[in-house]
Amino acid sequence: MTIEIDREDDGRWLAEVVELPGAMAYGDSRDEAAAHAKALALRAIADRLDHGEDVPDIAPLFSMAA
Repeated sequence: MTIEIDREDDGRWLAEVVELPGAMAYGDSRDEAAAHAKALALRAIADRLDHGEDVPDIAPLFSMAA
């Protein structure tokens, strides 16, 4: 997934997960904002899966053990 990060005028960083509209998170640093956005994206995907809704391609995140 793609994370876009911008710095706000007040100095905070805002990270947005492009494939999940509305999945945005702030952080005091670029890395913190990205970490918060990743965690939010995983929660949003889990919620969508639980409710039978469409999710972005998550196949690259998992592999099947033989």
